[in-house]
Amino acid sequence: MPTARKTRPQCEYPPPGPRAPGADDSCLADLSWAVPHPIRVRILRLLIEKDACVCGQLVEMLPVAQSTVSQHLKIMKDAGLIRGDVDGPKVCYCVDPVGLTRLKKLIAGL
Repeated sequence: MPTARKTRPQCEYPPPGPRAPGADDSCLADLSWAVPHPIRVRILRLLIEKDACVCGQLVEMLPVAQSTVSQHLKIMKDAGLIRGDVDGPKVCYCVDPVGLTRLKKLIAGL
């Protein structure tokens, strides 16, 4: 007769009570998630340096495949750190100043 496997109890998120994460905590977590990979940091730096929309040049400046760059750009765009504007068949990316400022303020407030 097989023995029943014990399962770990599910963690409650957010935890109950007055110490639950607030809106700023959630925002910081979302924005921080967009930056933990070195390629994403490099993309952010490149976009800040260019101070303009960049399309295909990003792939040429990074040591990873185009599909990998696209995946990183999508994560950063979904978090609100960058914008992607459609220009015909291309998407041009630039830093979203509102998202970047928000990230800086939230990190400074830690």
